[in-house]
Amino acid sequence: MRDLVYTGFVSLDGVVDSPGGGPGEEHRSGGWVVKDVEFLPEAFSLKGEELEDTTALLFGRRSYEAFAPIWRDSDDHAAYKELPKYVLSTTLSEDALVEGWGQTTILRSADDVVELKKSEGGAIFIHGSAELARRLSEAGLIDRYNLLLFPVLLGAGKGLFSKADMDKQMLTLRESAAYPNGIVKLIYDVVR
Repeated sequence: MRDLVYTGFVSLDGVVDSPGGGPGEEHRSGGWVVKDVEFLPEAFSLKGEELEDTTALLFGRRSYEAFAPIWRDSDDHAAYKELPKYVLSTTLSEDALVEGWGQTTILRSADDVVELKKSEGGAIFIHGSAELARRLSEAGLIDRYNLLLFPVLLGAGKGLFSKADMDKQMLTLRESAAYPNGIVKLIYDVVR
């Protein structure tokens, strides 16, 4: 069974945003990842480490539409170009897929994600896609969280974790590190 890994930048109160802010992140603190915390390369080394483990990418429609045109031509994301990509969406059409960014498959349901996890291959990483992550977590499909926790409370923005009244989900700490700028790397496995 392939692992499904959520990776993201998260505030102490559970808000996830793209590094520089963007559509859907119009709250007054949008762009907080790069604005207010001293940049230390070692604090972001997790992103490079993830590249070694990533064998496929999974996005929600909005994150795919935001990332695909930028990451396709980005030297920082060149390693993702030829990886298989999946988009979970009931509304995205085949003709809306970004050309020149490798094989992309549209999944229509959580059941399709279950089948993807059963396929051959390694870890599938979800970048951004907070709503998708919440839905897949509620369905018990996320296996690991790779988080960079920022020393900030935002009070507004997209929450990573569900507010649904559901069964408790236990996590096991796989790895952690704290950096002088206050960022904490937290890698948790979901206990099954």
